[in-house]
Amino acid sequence: MTAVGDLWASLPVPTIVIGPGDEIVDINSAAEGFFNASAKSMIGLPLWDQLAVDAPLEDSLARARKNGTPLFVNDVDVGNGQRPPLQCALQIAPLQGAADHMVMMISPRELAGRMTQNHSVKSAAKSAIGMAEMLAHEIKNPLAGITGAAQLLSMNLKPEDLELTDLIVEEGRRIVKLLEQVEQFGNLSPPDLQAVNIHDVLDRARRSALLGFGASMTIIEDYDPSLPLAFGDPDQLLQVVLNLLKNASEAAGNAGGTIRLHSYFEHSFRLRRADGSGQSLPLQIEIIDDGPGLPDGIAADIFDPFVSGKENGTGLGLALVSKIISDHGGWISVTSVPGRTVFRLSLPRAPKSTLLASNSED
Repeated sequence: MTAVGDLWASLPVPTIVIGPGDEIVDINSAAEGFFNASAKSMIGLPLWDQLAVDAPLEDSLARARKNGTPLFVNDVDVGNGQRPPLQCALQIAPLQGAADHMVMMISPRELAGRMTQNHSVKSAAKSAIGMAEMLAHEIKNPLAGITGAAQLLSMNLKPEDLELTDLIVEEGRRIVKLLEQVEQFGNLSPPDLQAVNIHDVLDRARRSALLGFGASMTIIEDYDPSLPLAFGDPDQLLQVVLNLLKNASEAAGNAGGTIRLHSYFEHSFRLRRADGSGQSLPLQIEIIDDGPGLPDGIAADIFDPFVSGKENGTGLGLALVSKIISDHGGWISVTSVPGRTVFRLSLPRAPKSTLLASNSED
């Protein structure tokens, strides 16, 4: 027979035992990850000081406790004050054998949405790759001929007529640049997975941004120094972070703004795939900016190819970012309101065999 303690530790969603005065009596391992705090440090604290719920629950909880009945709350925003709230379902029920004690289970809906998002992004990526090959073959060669012809014509034109040929050449080059981006999306090689210090990647991206497109930005480092090594391709992960930093810098405009690079460990974060297999993704990296936020209506599709929040954007940058993270077996998500946009990367930690191999080489 499985011990009660084993069942408690095995619950896959954050679960809290609430005392008669709405104090925290106990939390399971998943809740420790949700609060980013140990059970020992949380016991005895007032629940509503640690848990922010976008719904008036105190009175409903009191009635459920008095009547000995369960309480179900769907689609509410739940947070802990340290990160953006998640849309969750709450299940609250009396704890059998403990008078006036209640059990609350918090079921984030983020993972289900991200599972659907990941599947659709992979399908869209395959379609975009096929289109990339077709576009490159069918358009680039004749376009080069058109551009060359326009340059030859310009040699015999009067200065006042050069505007038209210059326009042809300029637009031709713009289309070639777009096609090169599409080709990059289609020709990305599989990641060379190895043990990676994600803080080294973030620091390289930060220094590169401040010397170029992010010169007007303030970039703050907020790292967990105890974070273990990630399992990834350092060059591809650098490409991801640079793309996200560039987007944030461009959204801020000439006035500049602040970007915070935040890393932390969430040991309860685990991806469950449709085939039943699972993977732990405990390493969390957030790129947080104080810009205007994503345009209304596109946040849910922002990782799809050719969906862009920029006036002249191609919509391929974030699709490429999503493809890279997907190829790493990780997750990417975004939450955005005016003044706070958070791109969150969830990555696997390096397996012990990789760490041993790396140490032996050193």
